[in-house]
Amino acid sequence: MSGRLLRRVLKEHEEQHQHQHQQLPHADEDDDAEAESPVSRSPARNLFDLLDDQENEPEISDETTAGDVDEQELAMPKSSTKVLPASNNKSKKKKKKNKQHSKTKDESEEQLDAILEALKLDNRSEDPANRKAETTRSQENLAKQQSPYILTVNPKLLRPENELRKIFGSDVVRSFENSHNTSSSRQVRGGRRGTYTARKTILVSPSSHWPRWDGSLSMEHIETKAGKHFFRYVHSSSYRQAQQAFEAAKAIHDLNGIASILAYHPYHVESLLTIAEVLKFSGEHDSSANEISKCLFALECAWHPMFDPFQGNCQLKYSHDTNKPLFSVLFTHMQNMDRRGCHRSALEVCKLLLSLDSDDPKGSLFCIDYFALRSGEYSWLQQFSEEYSGGNSLWLYPNFSYSLAICRFYLEREASSKNAALEDDQSTSAELMKQALMLHPSVLKKLVDKAPLKDPAWTKILKHAFFGSADAGGLSLEHLINIYIERSYIMWRFPELQTLLRDAAWLVIESSDRKESDAKDLACVRKEFFSSEKNEYSHLLVSDFSGSVPTMPPEEMRNFMIDPQMAHGMQNADQGNNVEPAPTVREVVNRNPVAVFLESMLPWVDYGVAHDDNHIDEHDEE
Repeated sequence: MSGRLLRRVLKEHEEQHQHQHQQLPHADEDDDAEAESPVSRSPARNLFDLLDDQENEPEISDETTAGDVDEQELAMPKSSTKVLPASNNKSKKKKKKNKQHSKTKDESEEQLDAILEALKLDNRSEDPANRKAETTRSQENLAKQQSPYILTVNPKLLRPENELRKIFGSDVVRSFENSHNTSSSRQVRGGRRGTYTARKTILVSPSSHWPRWDGSLSMEHIETKAGKHFFRYVHSSSYRQAQQAFEAAKAIHDLNGIASILAYHPYHVESLLTIAEVLKFSGEHDSSANEISKCLFALECAWHPMFDPFQGNCQLKYSHDTNKPLFSVLFTHMQNMDRRGCHRSALEVCKLLLSLDSDDPKGSLFCIDYFALRSGEYSWLQQFSEEYSGGNSLWLYPNFSYSLAICRFYLEREASSKNAALEDDQSTSAELMKQALMLHPSVLKKLVDKAPLKDPAWTKILKHAFFGSADAGGLSLEHLINIYIERSYIMWRFPELQTLLRDAAWLVIESSDRKESDAKDLACVRKEFFSSEKNEYSHLLVSDFSGSVPTMPPEEMRNFMIDPQMAHGMQNADQGNNVEPAPTVREVVNRNPVAVFLESMLPWVDYGVAHDDNHIDEHDEE
């Protein structure tokens, strides 16, 4: 901004300030009040009369015209009351105005000098060395600001409907939504027809037939630490009552009791989650996804005004029990979008899960690479592996070691199609695949069996000593390999990736025959990184990362009423012992007969073997 423009702005500000101080208050008084007052004030005048006064008194300045006219009118007596001379008042006011004008002028000059001093260029900045140092510092600050936001979520990509429109077109999606809304409205026919405008949310699109949000959930801000805000969910009294009823129904494996809870508390998240799991394993995937959407709607309605999870600076620790349902719901929602083919939306949800808690309680780190590859976000995956906290060790995980090779392969293909060159200091896809096979050779055999890969060359490759005797070397690594195979085996059905894997396997065999030390060095790195003898990832079930959903008969639905980890352990124990577990026998002594009768109708309730009282009596007599 130039000095002339600054002086002009300050001058206008000064004139406006003076005009506000020069205005005298005028009050409209009654005729009686004017007669009683010693000095009568002039009534409100027409502004055009001032022009006539200016013509009669041309020597009066514009700044003092209005005040002088008023003073002259004050000097004219309307009654016999004595009037003070107006000349003294006039001179005092002029002196006061001159003092204010000079004071304001000095302040404006000081402000102008300060602004010009701030805008004055420093001669030292013209030095090339200083300029280069400032540029380097600005680039480092920019890099520091961008690095934590690798997990920034795009809200527009969270909804699968937007991705489906890109895949199938808007007309197809619109016709499907109309038919779905029609069927939904038929389900609620016969009930109350009260209509309302559903609250708009980001994660899901609420349906018009959903119940109103009851406000039973809320969120509180705990603290702010290192630029991150920490929150947790809070239950209301009504929600706590519903939670107690849910725990009671869960203890007796009563699905009907849980359904009755939803009749009075339609947004009880734990009950909705249980019903969604039952519907999913019954084969009703649409109804299950609808219940999960209700959970997301309730959890988002409870968000704190400061809670913005899409920027990566808000934390919901899984250690708080009230926060755990959100992670379970988001993980299930991510799986549902993956089964619908909305991999880009699933990637955004996976980023959201990983950003909410850096401890990664649901294992989002072991499927985020899959969603990035399926959605074609190759550049982002490469950037994520470099910038994510602990990125120097991400390539040691089996999923990232193979996925980064695939990512590099498709980036090379895109560069060749555009006649562009990649950076020379980066490894090629063949080198990365060879490194992955040396680091985790036991993946190859499981991948050939799971995909399956039917090329006869694989039989010869697996017979080699390097791959035939390959072992994971630890329970943790073995578990992560199983998760990777279950999650990403479908990627290896593409012919171009099979060719890449086969060629890299032959290179590994040639290197092993030459007894090069690369494989031994990577084996030492693997052993040191996965040094724990216990399975550190036992809380992650392999079945949770599967793309297929097996159906289950109704008599096995009781497993969903207990901890899934406990149910998984029970199934493994049953398979190992080949012995059917003994059912829990319930006591009926000193209990309400009506309650016992209703409980006996449940298929999983057992009261033990009926005893013959006559036989017992005869035995006692003998």
